[in-house]
Amino acid sequence: MKTFFDPLRQTYPSQRFPLYARGGMVNCSSPQAAAAGLEALRAGGSAADAAVAAAAALTVTEPSSNGIGSDAFALVWSARDHRLFGLNASGPAPMLASAQRVTADAPAASGRMPVRGWAPVTVPGAPKAWAELTARFGRRTLEENLAPAVRYAREGYPCAPNLAAVWKADFAHYTEVMKGPAFDAFFGTFMPAGKTPEAGDLIRFPDHADTLQEIGETNAESFYSGALARRIDEESRRFGGYLRYEDLAAFRARWVEPIRVRYRGYEVCEIPPNGQGIVALMALNILKEFDFPERDCAETFHRQLEAIKMAFADALHFVTDPDRMEIDYHALLAPGYGAQRAAQMTDRAQTYTHAVPPRSGTVYLCCADAEGNMVSYIQSNYMNFGSGIVVCGTGISLQNRGADFSLDPAAANCLMPGKRTYHTIIPGFLLKDGEAVGPFGVMGGYMQPQGHVQVAMNTIDFHMDPQQALDAPRWQWMRDDTVTVETRFDPQIARALQRRGHRIRVDLNTPSFGRGQMIVRLPNGVLVGGTESRTDSNIACF
Repeated sequence: MKTFFDPLRQTYPSQRFPLYARGGMVNCSSPQAAAAGLEALRAGGSAADAAVAAAAALTVTEPSSNGIGSDAFALVWSARDHRLFGLNASGPAPMLASAQRVTADAPAASGRMPVRGWAPVTVPGAPKAWAELTARFGRRTLEENLAPAVRYAREGYPCAPNLAAVWKADFAHYTEVMKGPAFDAFFGTFMPAGKTPEAGDLIRFPDHADTLQEIGETNAESFYSGALARRIDEESRRFGGYLRYEDLAAFRARWVEPIRVRYRGYEVCEIPPNGQGIVALMALNILKEFDFPERDCAETFHRQLEAIKMAFADALHFVTDPDRMEIDYHALLAPGYGAQRAAQMTDRAQTYTHAVPPRSGTVYLCCADAEGNMVSYIQSNYMNFGSGIVVCGTGISLQNRGADFSLDPAAANCLMPGKRTYHTIIPGFLLKDGEAVGPFGVMGGYMQPQGHVQVAMNTIDFHMDPQQALDAPRWQWMRDDTVTVETRFDPQIARALQRRGHRIRVDLNTPSFGRGQMIVRLPNGVLVGGTESRTDSNIACF
């Protein structure tokens, strides 16, 4: 749809202020998804109902980042229980998948997991997460919570500017690397007639609508042990995939105890491994050994970068399915270990790992209701549109989370049947004196723990409101001593970091620095929200 203006042309700097509300708040990277969550709240639903409604809507309104075939994690503050709960809905590798089999089936992959196609598809967890959250903390049915998403998919919604840009950028890559009939349903669903939507174009996904409706009516059972599971099994067999009906039927989401570190009087909380939230906590466990009188100075950023590099060095070596880890991951968060790592830091950049963070596609949202319940929720297809597989006639877009497995038998994260891989998506939550402060998160692959550290420190160390904590210019460690910074990053500080040995590169691609949301609950019950200025984000509240 052509217009007389370019919605991505940002001629003038704009300002966003934090939003205040009392009745409820839903922060999303899509305005329609935020509205879906608000609809659930206004209908008497809880924060969990709002999170499920928004998450399902995001599979429709941000298909470049997530889908029905995504994984999901959540942190839930229950006002009734006065406690924080964790939900891990990441699925394992199929029982037919193994490093040896993948190596034999895809020798052209040069010893690495394939990125597209059926090979990297693991058991999707998002529909199970929706059912679990609704059953344990909701007040409505799953069918009711999914109704707005069904409506968007069937009746259509207007394409947002950043969504259109991402969709278009992916088009050339996907047409080049995804060949063969296994990808026909993907191109027919997301790139019909060989083109992608423009900002303002109406988008409809009728197959997606039917599938969401079936998931709602069956409380997600159809997806794991019914007609939809059989369709997935049939397609996987047809195209040489490893995923089977039995893998889906056996899947159970896990309620887990959140991990946390104490940081200047707060508790910063994350989902435990196989998620990489432990990276953010390890970095903060190191950084608490230092004082940071100001944010915008080379000393602060240098120490943040070195702490992140140390944390990744450990996580990329140890973190995998916790049932298969060689150490107790709690040892990585011991205060003494943080102090030990801090003592290794110098005033020069050092190299701790050679890992190269890949691109990613993830959605993060947070919700709060008037009773004090709060949800930090994230779901993802992993690398943008994920595996590039859409199950024909269903609209089910499948993630490629298995691409993070190693094929090296000596590696902690080596692919094995039924094993869960190192997982990049992480929801965050802040507590203080046993009370909920609020949910926060920054989506974006290996940027996520780096974004969590920056947002948490902006809030705790530098006393920023949620909107400023998100808007502050970000850095991203890439590999070795390479660091990218946003165009708004102070060039004098960038030069000072360069003199310390960091290789600084300005990145014009703003979304690569993550997209975040945050809610803080004041002592009087008022909610204060910030939303991401780097994308099509919105807050719906009352």
